Amino acid sequence: MSKTDNAMNNRGAIPEAERVRRELRDALEAAGVMLPSLGLDPLSCTGPNPRPLIDLGRCDMATARGLTVLLREHREWGRGMER
Repeated sequence: MSKTDNAMNNRGAIPEAERVRRELRDALEAAGVMLPSLGLDPLSCTGPNPRPLIDLGRCDMATARGLTVLLREHREWGRGMER
């Protein structure tokens, strides 16, 4: 793959990360959890080869507790997944 091809693929990473962020936001909201700071990490979206990270942001204790309950209820979800 040429540098031009690689750069074109990496530019597609940011819109894909934004789609994933929206999907995560929607799923969390459907479960009753709102992370107001959920967004893309701006530094990870810069440079010639961006590798966007989704920043889960900050939340209050009630939201953290609600998220903890959801994760404990579905703890099997993460086991056996590719990392």
